[in-house]
Amino acid sequence: MNSALSVWLNCKAATLQARAAQPYGLIEDAALVVNGGMLQWVGRRSDLPADVLASCAQTHDVHDAKGALITPGLIDCHTHLVYGGNRAGEFEQRLNGASYEDIARGGGGIVSTVTATRAATELELEAQSTPRLQALLAEGVTTLEIKSGYGLAFEHERKTLRVARSLGAAHPVSVQTTFLGAHAVPPEFAGRSDDYVDTVVSMLPLLHAEGLVDAVDAFCERIGFSAAQTERVFQTAHSLGLPVKLHAEQLSDSGGAQLAARYNALSCDHLEWLSDAGVAAMAQAGTTAVLLPGAFYFLRETKLPPIAQLRAAGVPMAISTDSNPGSSPCTSLLLMLNMACTLFRLTPQEALAGITRNAARALGLKDRGVLAAGMRADFVLWDVQSPAELSYALGSCPRLQTVFKGMVV
Repeated sequence: MNSALSVWLNCKAATLQARAAQPYGLIEDAALVVNGGMLQWVGRRSDLPADVLASCAQTHDVHDAKGALITPGLIDCHTHLVYGGNRAGEFEQRLNGASYEDIARGGGGIVSTVTATRAATELELEAQSTPRLQALLAEGVTTLEIKSGYGLAFEHERKTLRVARSLGAAHPVSVQTTFLGAHAVPPEFAGRSDDYVDTVVSMLPLLHAEGLVDAVDAFCERIGFSAAQTERVFQTAHSLGLPVKLHAEQLSDSGGAQLAARYNALSCDHLEWLSDAGVAAMAQAGTTAVLLPGAFYFLRETKLPPIAQLRAAGVPMAISTDSNPGSSPCTSLLLMLNMACTLFRLTPQEALAGITRNAARALGLKDRGVLAAGMRADFVLWDVQSPAELSYALGSCPRLQTVFKGMVV
């Protein structure tokens, strides 16, 4: 990594700092100073120390952004990016009248992806997952989470987590891995969900010891795991010092948000059926709400997450693609910006914070998501005049350039 100073000029900077005086934390005529992969200085061009500019000029490390808008690098904080096969057939079934739960109970859903994922080698999974990752990178993603949960047996969970780590090593992106062994009950444990939870809690220390797990998740739902079963997973994670998060209240109010809050969860995700008690528990615990408008849209849900209550309680709201084969086969975080605004009625400013500052919070990452001194130099240059344009234009990708750890991608 180049440790020399460099400076970016002739730009607008949407810093996304939470308490900024201007919307989006916008600085109209901005300068950014990068040093060794970190932001050393962010502010108005007129306030840039003259000696810094002179030093950068001498080493030809002055970048002209040509009027571009600069934002923090985008963060996709909830994906299931590594999997085998696809579920286009189930999409057709739903359009012919079957529900998501009907398909799951008939042996489809998550279990069908498990079959395809188990059959694939690590190299095959990496080859299938790479185009999905590249699509996200093309839109300015610099950090993303990848969950396991399509192996549901030690060797296959290990395989998917290894692929996730490999993707991060091979591309200019930071990958956070999440163990989601409690995603569904595999066929060999049909009718024995408690026994499968025993298996999940036995997997976790082994995978953690190999350095494959950054956080732990579970699917707390009537077609997933009960609150009591989920808590067993959380207790194991807690004993290992691993943070937790939860697929909560997607199809029903299972009290998952309150359970997650008791374990100081980083995030609760989906939340269409979140209760007032769940909102209050999340607010008290400082847990981020991760909203997944792609799944809401794709499954043709009608019950909205309680956005007004989350907003009133001061619960940070993040947004993600939920990229997965069954309920959100999406690799466009910019499309999720628009959907969050149109479907969930977030403001464009809330939406952009949801894929930067609040998405970092949902992953427990304190060194990115805003443009400020001391943060990682992950940022994106956009060919737009205002930040709202990123939420506005359907199907548009106005990215000009990505900078990852201070280096131009």
